[in-house]
Amino acid sequence: MNENIDVRHDLLGVEIRHLAAFEAIIETGSFADAGRRLGYSQSAISHQIARLERAAGVRLLDRRAGTRRVTLTDAGERLLRHARRVADAMRAAEADLRSLASGEAGMLDVGTFQSASVRLLPLVMRDFTARRPGIEVRLFEADYEEELLGRLRDGALELSFLDQTDDPALATIHVLTDPYVLLVPRADALVTTGHPVTLRTIAALPLIAYKRPDQGGEAALVAAGADPRVVFRSDETGVVQGLVGAGLGYALVPRLTVTRRDRTTRALPVAGIPPRELTLAWHSDRTLSPGAEAFVEVVGAVAAVLAAEAGPA
Repeated sequence: MNENIDVRHDLLGVEIRHLAAFEAIIETGSFADAGRRLGYSQSAISHQIARLERAAGVRLLDRRAGTRRVTLTDAGERLLRHARRVADAMRAAEADLRSLASGEAGMLDVGTFQSASVRLLPLVMRDFTARRPGIEVRLFEADYEEELLGRLRDGALELSFLDQTDDPALATIHVLTDPYVLLVPRADALVTTGHPVTLRTIAALPLIAYKRPDQGGEAALVAAGADPRVVFRSDETGVVQGLVGAGLGYALVPRLTVTRRDRTTRALPVAGIPPRELTLAWHSDRTLSPGAEAFVEVVGAVAAVLAAEAGPA
C-alpha cells in the first residue's frame, strides 16, 4: 500500500500533544476514546493526527470503513516507538520539575572551610543525602572566609558555613559554639593539672599555629598582650595534630577540629579566650530553595547532637 501523503517531512515542527494523541489512539483503539482520555473532542484529536501525518509525510493510521477501530501502518509502527520515548521523557521531565518544586531534586551549592569540614560536614552530608537523595550538593571549600563571603554575595553559593559575621548582606543562623582548646601531647604534664590552661601558660609554650596570625587562637593571645612563640605554621588540621602528637609543640585550636580517634594528643580546656561561633549564612535578599531549607534543618539537628556530645565548654 502506498502510504505517501506529502514529500515534505517536518517532524521537528510537531508538538508534544500531537504525539500524545497518537499514542492514546493506539492504546485506547479509537479517536473518541483517546479524546476522552486526554480531554479533547474527537474532532480535535482528528486534527492533531492530520497535522502529525502531514509532518511525517506518510500515513500513520488505517481507518477501516464501518468500524471505529484504527490500526497502525508500517510507518506508524516505527513512529510509535519514538513517540512513546518522547512522551516518557516529558513525563519524566514533569516529575523532575515537581520534585524540584517540592525540594526532592535539584542542585545545592554550599561553601565550607576546613575546620567545619572535619567533623560537622560529614555528619550533615550523611543525614541530608538520606533525607533528600535527589538533590546534588556541590561543596566548595576555601582556606579563608573572604572567598566564601564573596561567593555568597554574588550568588555562586546558596549557603555557606562561616564564623559569626555582622555583614548586612547576609542572613545567618547560629550553628554551634565551638570553644578553643589547647592540643597537647598525650602524656604532657599539663594533662595532670585538672584546670583550664591560662593565657600566660600558653604564651610561654612553643606553638604550632595557623599560617595567618590574625586567625584562630593566636589572634586572641596577641589581643591579650602576649607574644606567642610560634615554631611552625600550617592550615592543615591533620598536620597540626600530628606534629603536636610528635612532640614538636602545642596548638590552640577550635575543639571542632580535633580528631578524637587520635591517641597521641589530648585537648585541654583553656581560660580567657572567647569561643568561636559557627554560623550558616546566605544572601539576605535570596529566598532559599526547598533543598536549602532542608539543609538548614539537618545542620541544626547535627549541631545539636555534636553540642550534646561535647558537653560544657
